Amino acid sequence: MTNAKTPRPSRPKSGPSTKGRPSKAVGNNRPIKGKPASPKDEAITYQRVEAAPVSDKKERIAKVIARAGLCSRRDAERWIAEGRVKLDGKVLDSPAIVVGPENTIVVDGEPLPQPERARIWKYHKPKGQITAARDPEGRPTVFDNLPKDLPRLQPVGRLDYNSEGLLLFTNDGEIKRKMELPATGWTRRYRVRVHGTVEDQHIKALAEGMTIDGIHYAPIEAAISNQAKSNAWMTMSLQEGKNRELRRVCEHLGLVVNRLIRVSYGPFQLGEIPEGGIVELPYKLVRDQLGLPKEVPVEAPVKTGKGGKPLKTGKPGQGRKDTGKPGNAASAKGSGRPVSKPISKQGKPDTRKTTKSAPRNKRP
Repeated sequence: MTNAKTPRPSRPKSGPSTKGRPSKAVGNNRPIKGKPASPKDEAITYQRVEAAPVSDKKERIAKVIARAGLCSRRDAERWIAEGRVKLDGKVLDSPAIVVGPENTIVVDGEPLPQPERARIWKYHKPKGQITAARDPEGRPTVFDNLPKDLPRLQPVGRLDYNSEGLLLFTNDGEIKRKMELPATGWTRRYRVRVHGTVEDQHIKALAEGMTIDGIHYAPIEAAISNQAKSNAWMTMSLQEGKNRELRRVCEHLGLVVNRLIRVSYGPFQLGEIPEGGIVELPYKLVRDQLGLPKEVPVEAPVKTGKGGKPLKTGKPGQGRKDTGKPGNAASAKGSGRPVSKPISKQGKPDTRKTTKSAPRNKRP
């Protein structure tokens, strides 16, 4: 009878455990759907934001208040008319005034906070939301499910109620206007599904531009992705983005749009953000694409002594040298370090007491 050895189960390879650690996808670009589930998610997703560098340019006071994130320009003008804003200790009654960094602005008894640096978020808008802060008809808006700890955001451009895809948000009104202007030259790309058969004459007509009901639409770059029996997918690119532009030009050509997804806005891509998810873009990417200034480095505070005079601090390593060798009692004395004991041949501290030898008798 032969003794067959039972194969031993393979052991898992040794290595650092990944239990409890965040995955590689967790970081500043982690998408969040709705309100974060826990404070831990908030700490991972949102980082501390430095204040924007102070500008010496004078601007209208309503614009300065809006940039601080308290309200919109229109609301700021209304607050000024209600007497809620003071400038250099005096209550304002008109928004027609420009201010600079030397002026002191107080709103509702509180000093105006320093504005944050420009920030941009990517949001995957689902179908069935209005791109507005509020809707008179009571329909859902893009702001309803955003995390509550975000600053006051402004949408860059619009997507209509039945459109979906990439919608950018920013906390800076000037950045919003710059990104929306056709002069910036940023291309908006869409995936469009239409009911009908797309032919070459449709693509040519889109490339030449057209005028509908007195409104001129610039040329649109279009290509057929997939043509089925009753529907077709197209990729369409434009730089203007007028109200319901793609739906109107397609309808003018006899094509009915039944789905419209924005996949990119300038250099920013929708990516794999789930519907309703929002992701903040890294500041370096925003700075490079928009030509923003670099962050102002924060200087270390100066230590002062009595009378407010700065203390003199020497360079590291200056002063009394310390060899730090084991058993060097002279270097350890007065330094707070314990005096090291001699080591025996076995590698253990030698605890034997040392006795002074008796002096030898000197010869006369």
